[in-house]
Amino acid sequence: MPLIVDGTTGVTLPAGGLGNPAGAVAGLTDTQTLTNKTLTSPTLTTPNVNSAQVDTVSSTAPLYFARAWVNFNGTGTVAIRGSGNVSSVTDLGVGNYRVNFTTAMPDVNYSATTGLTSYDLGTDYRFPTHISATATGSVTLQCNQVTNGPSTADSVLVMLAVFR
Repeated sequence: MPLIVDGTTGVTLPAGGLGNPAGAVAGLTDTQTLTNKTLTSPTLTTPNVNSAQVDTVSSTAPLYFARAWVNFNGTGTVAIRGSGNVSSVTDLGVGNYRVNFTTAMPDVNYSATTGLTSYDLGTDYRFPTHISATATGSVTLQCNQVTNGPSTADSVLVMLAVFR
């Protein structure tokens, strides 16, 4: 028996059909709204949550999710190790990269944050990467070398997270 869950109208049990004759579901009309109910071990296939708000935990500040994130190797041919809502990274020259979003931000009023980047994954740390430009479809960043005087430099480990 198919069961349709719609966050606006409730749970719909289609009338008729094999195993679900019209009006034969005891105590239920065609549409029921579930309020404050617990589902035990539900399996969701391709869930869609739009504009979800996460409740605060024990009177703490609200929780927010990253709108995009990426971990990539910025030396040689740029290679993404892992990402969310990032379609690609464009190499713009030594130490300069553009992170392209799969789904654009609603505006440029987002916060993009990076950390220390590394030349060799262990000993030659760079100055924290800085954001040089923002657009709805991408963010541009630059890695700087500080060990031999300030200058741009490619980095083996570059990480970025975007919040909005």
